[in-house]
Amino acid sequence: MDLWDVVWTVIGAGLILLMLVDVFHTLLYPHGSGPVCRTIMHGFWRLSRLSRNGSSSIAAPTAMAAVIGAWAAMAVLGWAFLYLPHLPEGFIYGDRVPRQADFPEAVYISMVTLSTVGFGEVVAGHPLLRLVSAAQAVMGFGLLTATVSWILQMYPALNRRRALAHQLNLFREAASPGGPFTINPGHAAALLESLAGSVAAVSIDLLAFHETYYFQEVEQRGSLPATVTYAQQLAAEATASDDTDLQFAGRMLEAALDDLAKVLRGRFGHAGTTSTEVFEHYSTHHRHRRSRKADTP
Repeated sequence: MDLWDVVWTVIGAGLILLMLVDVFHTLLYPHGSGPVCRTIMHGFWRLSRLSRNGSSSIAAPTAMAAVIGAWAAMAVLGWAFLYLPHLPEGFIYGDRVPRQADFPEAVYISMVTLSTVGFGEVVAGHPLLRLVSAAQAVMGFGLLTATVSWILQMYPALNRRRALAHQLNLFREAASPGGPFTINPGHAAALLESLAGSVAAVSIDLLAFHETYYFQEVEQRGSLPATVTYAQQLAAEATASDDTDLQFAGRMLEAALDDLAKVLRGRFGHAGTTSTEVFEHYSTHHRHRRSRKADTP
């Protein structure tokens, strides 16, 4: 192998390693996302905010498709660079198949192997290349199933967030003119404890599924940024009540909201020293409140 062959091999191994690290941190590590995934998701989100035609609602799904495409591209190009120094001597060609030693040929072999199609007109001949191509086929199958699982896990987390927003709206609409806690205090406390559990679940979802943050709701009714301040109001009123059960439930909801604010501040860069300030910035960032400053985390 000459110097360029070594360079291509190192580049290919680096791309494969970057893809594996990104997939691991995004799909397997429970509290983070990979550098490629995070950069793409945040980049699409920032670009969508420059538009005023409501394109933010499709920014996150488009970004997820771009992330999957980036993983596939890194895998294809990485193995193509590994194959390139061994073309055509390291492969066995079928009858009437032209023997080529250029990069497009390496990309073709890599794509066919990664997709597990295996046409059979070009196969690895060297024992080490046979192992490498087999590993790529296994990796391609694993990448396909992992991305499908990623998508299937993402939307239940989004539904839990939407359900919390709907629950808060229903609570506000059903509240009597005298206030939300004119009903039986025990029943009201149970409702607040249920809300606290839902808020805690959303905090965990944002930590485990970092990408769900970038999904913007079209309707305010299903948007947590537009309704989370009402949860703060409920917590404050319950904490100030005379009933001990309501006080405990209010403190429980307040603690859950503080944890959510910490996640928004620490993981997504929302400004604010108090939970109220963080939630206001959160609402502004998701276009549910006008801001005089172009502040983005």
